[in-house]
Amino acid sequence: MKKITLALLTLITFFSCRTEKKTESTTEIIVIGTQHKPVPNFNSETLFNILENIKPDFILHERDSSSFNSEFKFIKTPTENEGMASSKYIKKHPTTQLRPYEFENRNQYRIDKGMRPTDRLTLKLVDSLYKADLLTTLEADIFKTYKDALEPLKIIAAKSPEAWNNATADSLCENRQFHQYQMVPKITNARKEFANRFLTKPNGEKISYRDGYQLWANFWDLRNQTMAKNIMTIAKQNKGKKIVVLCGFMHRYYILKELKRLTKNKNIILKEFYKK
Repeated sequence: MKKITLALLTLITFFSCRTEKKTESTTEIIVIGTQHKPVPNFNSETLFNILENIKPDFILHERDSSSFNSEFKFIKTPTENEGMASSKYIKKHPTTQLRPYEFENRNQYRIDKGMRPTDRLTLKLVDSLYKADLLTTLEADIFKTYKDALEPLKIIAAKSPEAWNNATADSLCENRQFHQYQMVPKITNARKEFANRFLTKPNGEKISYRDGYQLWANFWDLRNQTMAKNIMTIAKQNKGKKIVVLCGFMHRYYILKELKRLTKNKNIILKEFYKK
């Protein structure tokens, strides 16, 4: 009887240790959609208080390595909500670490490829054709739907952070970005106005509005997929840690979608900042 009791105690202790070890090694990723600039309903203090509730080990920023020194400290004093909140938090909790996860050299890459400013100029031209009633009925419907898709996002953006950090808001963002990057090109790729207007890239080559906008549309996928991979790299290097990912809330749906795919069958859980 004593031998059986001892064996049972040994098994209980063994499985208890295994469970404890598994819990300790579980990595938590909390993706928080933000607004970069301070607004009445969301500023750096709002985000700081969220970080205080989470107590993260790492805070990941929608920036590339050029924003940080070799010790992952900000090179310049931040002026956006994420940087100001993180700086204040780390001053109080110095063991917390910062990391970048952005597509490296994003802005210059877009300029060099001819995506900018063709993106802005192309949308401006589509808008002028729309207002002049020069688009076909189908094209006008596409552009109107694209414009209208922003309206519900304006409403939720004026509420608390929980309002734009949920599945419903993610769906609204995905719908708007789908029309911007998948549907608007159906206009620009069909009409000669966008094939006959050109921009000169930094290397002296010309690129049409049509091609520049299509490159920009494609880059939306590349950028978000790259950011998700960079987040996963950091997570794999820091197993068992609590990692906060700060991103403009229009990116949240895409990053979460990629992370759900990349974390499948891994000891990583995705959580919302307002849920225990």
